[in-house]
Amino acid sequence: MFFPFFYDPTFILILPALIFAMIAQSRVQSTFARYLRVRSRAGVTGAQAAAGILSSSGLHHVSIEQTPHTLGDHYDPRTNTLRLSPQVYGGSSLASIAVAAHEAGHALQHREGYAPLQFRQTLLPVASIGSNLAVPLFILGFLFSAGRGSFGEFLMNLGIWLFVGAVAFQIVTLPVEFNASKRALALLADNGYITRDEIGGAREVLEAAALTYVAATAVAISQLFRLLVLRGSRRD
Repeated sequence: MFFPFFYDPTFILILPALIFAMIAQSRVQSTFARYLRVRSRAGVTGAQAAAGILSSSGLHHVSIEQTPHTLGDHYDPRTNTLRLSPQVYGGSSLASIAVAAHEAGHALQHREGYAPLQFRQTLLPVASIGSNLAVPLFILGFLFSAGRGSFGEFLMNLGIWLFVGAVAFQIVTLPVEFNASKRALALLADNGYITRDEIGGAREVLEAAALTYVAATAVAISQLFRLLVLRGSRRD
């Protein structure tokens, strides 16, 4: 039996992952805020740390820009641009330089042809389409399906396959982010931006950020399982 989406009993299948995601988001915000108040001994800003790391790695073609979005830090391999939020770009805190180094780590991955990063970029178009269209297509197919071989079932299957692409993107993101964080700690230490006793704080910031990617992957996998259950119930 089909329930309106706001009263869908299969929602319980993704509830644990959603709770996990909320906990992860709360942790990254609180951890980032805490270490924003801890000034690094090097006294450099995130932008300066990123610039130094990129220069020492021979990545002189990578530009650094400030983005207005809080926690919107990212590296764009299409334009070789590292974009840092205001707190990271101009901040000299432990959180600022840790996040900046993490994004610089992505630039190094790009230069080296790091396979998971390349695969993620290949999946990006499919993931973008899947994230936007998969669930609407599935719901439409669910409402109008009339058994095996129907156009409605085709739409459900199409929605599921598009969502598989989005899930694959989330899964391959995990090694990309973990590797960038590992590189960040080494880059900060090698370039003299953190001392031995500051490594723990920088690691805590990066681990909290990584947890959000784990949570996003858990939500995506749970949602895929939910779609499969709904499709099975429609066939019965």
